[in-house]
Amino acid sequence: MKKIAKRISEIPISSTVHIADKAFELRRAGVHVIDFSAGRAHESTPAYVTQKASQALLDGDTHQTMALGTPEYRQACALKLYRDNEIEADPESEIIATMGVKQGLTLALMASVNPGDEVIVEDPCFVSYQPLIKLCEGQPVSIPLRPSNRFRWTSADLENAISPRTRAILLNSPQNPTGTVHTEDDLDIIAKVAQDHDLLVITDEIYERVTWGGRKHICMATRPGMRERTITVMGLTKTFSMGGWRIGFVFAPAENIAAMTKLQQHLLTCVGSFVQAGAAEAFREPPRPEVVALWRDWEKRCVYVSSELNGIKGVSCDQPEGAFYAWADVAGIDATSLEIAETLLREHHVAVVPGSAFGQNGEGYIRITCVKSWEDLKEGMQRIRKGLAKMQ
Repeated sequence: MKKIAKRISEIPISSTVHIADKAFELRRAGVHVIDFSAGRAHESTPAYVTQKASQALLDGDTHQTMALGTPEYRQACALKLYRDNEIEADPESEIIATMGVKQGLTLALMASVNPGDEVIVEDPCFVSYQPLIKLCEGQPVSIPLRPSNRFRWTSADLENAISPRTRAILLNSPQNPTGTVHTEDDLDIIAKVAQDHDLLVITDEIYERVTWGGRKHICMATRPGMRERTITVMGLTKTFSMGGWRIGFVFAPAENIAAMTKLQQHLLTCVGSFVQAGAAEAFREPPRPEVVALWRDWEKRCVYVSSELNGIKGVSCDQPEGAFYAWADVAGIDATSLEIAETLLREHHVAVVPGSAFGQNGEGYIRITCVKSWEDLKEGMQRIRKGLAKMQ
């Protein structure tokens, strides 16, 4: 008897989570590991958000909510969309609460993709995209992001990947791992292809609040003709340092939300009630000064890490346009990205993610999370410099 389903054996582990878990186990064993792997900020959740969730618990807000989410949370999401993204959304029919972006993406894909449908993804892209598509019985079709085009698609790139089975395009902006923040022109290239071929666009916009150098995030759903064919996935786990809360939302046309609600009823029932209470507090008003100050300091950390990497022989690293990762070109080191990551962890006790984890076109890069403490950043960069020097 084979006890494990075939669909599990056909997908890889999550490299980012796996490496972070290995770093955690080393720390449990007493090893001083500096962890630049998973995208987890050093800071805790802002106190005013935590206090609201804590009060909800104390007030007995511990019961199941609607599958869609509490009215208060959905109204806060709609207010956030109007304030930050210039989108008017109906909180009763166009928004659903999710347990973070991964679960939102899972609902979006399960509700949209039939067996054998093709979903276009970036290469490199977030490590969970292709496995999630496969778990939904779809077929990921990866299109390279070339550094010569600043890690952006051209119209020809997309047109050449279209087939009669193409169902959707999955896009991440700001992009993990490259740090690309897509412009109106970038989005309009994708929008035209989607409209010409009657495709859905599923957008992961978890890093929307952290854009650097004066850049501004633009929602795909705001581009002409795209609101009715875009599923927008957002959340607080990254930018409000709420990774452990597992909270986000999906904004989409009412028929898509209705389909996702049916799935939610069977798969999850609902998102935690007191978690939604805290998240609603974060979305209900513009980010407080202490949160904005934190984001500004994160930008300084991104600049610091990329600058330090550029000072290492055999390494080059552009400053990210958004998100909070350094995407370092290590092609000048005579080793694969996996070998580099394994050596840095084993011999120098610093965890990074090999670029190959993000796709075939990620080889020759490593990804470093920049939003760790200044102390860890400075010590970690010294360890990386020393480790890569030994590999020259």
